[in-house]
Amino acid sequence: MATATSPAARTVDMARHEHTSRRGIRRWLIAGALAVLIPAGAGTAWALDRFVIEHVEIADVDAYEAEEAATSQTSKTTGSDETSETTDASVTATSYTSDSADIEISTVVTGTGDETVTYYVADVTLGDATVLRSAFADNSFGENITETTSAIAADNGAIFAINGDYYGFRDTGIVIRNGVAYRDEGAREGLAFYQDGHVEVYDESTVNADDLVAEGVWNTLSFGPALVEDGQILDGIEDVEIDTNIGNHSVQGDQPRTAVGVIDDNHLVFVVVDGRSEGYSAGVTMTELAQIMVDLGATTAYNLDGGGSSTMYFNGGLVNNPLGTGTERGTSDILYIAG
Repeated sequence: MATATSPAARTVDMARHEHTSRRGIRRWLIAGALAVLIPAGAGTAWALDRFVIEHVEIADVDAYEAEEAATSQTSKTTGSDETSETTDASVTATSYTSDSADIEISTVVTGTGDETVTYYVADVTLGDATVLRSAFADNSFGENITETTSAIAADNGAIFAINGDYYGFRDTGIVIRNGVAYRDEGAREGLAFYQDGHVEVYDESTVNADDLVAEGVWNTLSFGPALVEDGQILDGIEDVEIDTNIGNHSVQGDQPRTAVGVIDDNHLVFVVVDGRSEGYSAGVTMTELAQIMVDLGATTAYNLDGGGSSTMYFNGGLVNNPLGTGTERGTSDILYIAG
């Protein structure tokens, strides 16, 4: 006998099907583009392996983090998971208030016509630094594993989320998430969130992941460049190359952007700038992004993955309008706060 399916369940199933379909189409398009750009034979096989085929190193991140936490005798759920069970929260269309975090979201529109820029600001105060967590696509760690920011956020019970550093596009960088070291291949300027609430820019080549964890680092981001330090916009940020991978050099000109800024210990500001959408939002340069962060009071600010990845999520839906189409691009990871 057939079982009736509720409208809500059908909506969820349709969303999952659409997400899976888009994910498959994206991989097919990347594979096709690489096949055209790279000579046939070993080169194409290498490119598909490097940029398209999933390489899963840890298939169940939740279990892995729980095991690591038990080994280190440090609770994995310090912060968001525990407080969300015991704290009454107040939610509006643009705000969230609980004992664990206060979130205020605002929309800013500047300019007119083709020079219009639209961006979204989340001013976040944390009750504890570990309330800000990270999650991986498909609850798996490795290369080329992607889901949309919204899908990862929903899977993790997030009230708020932004896209992360797309660690899975590369095999370098120091990756520490939720107090657990996943990768130790220092390559660039990173950002470290400490459990005592302070955040700092650091040189990955001068340290190792295990030492950072021992020093109290809770999360790291490996993208960049750093935009602001000591309240000052840094020189040369338009020309910094994040990687030498295909399609991931410095991205100049007006673009969609995502950034995180530090106002004080446990007081952060997240910005997502939409772009590539005439009349709605042209995007910004790296220097203009840095100025936005300074104007918001950030003393330190750091650039994250941008373009089609730039996404802000709140209370079950998109805040921004990626590329003016409302269509998210898959990414490998998010930063989030559980509701």
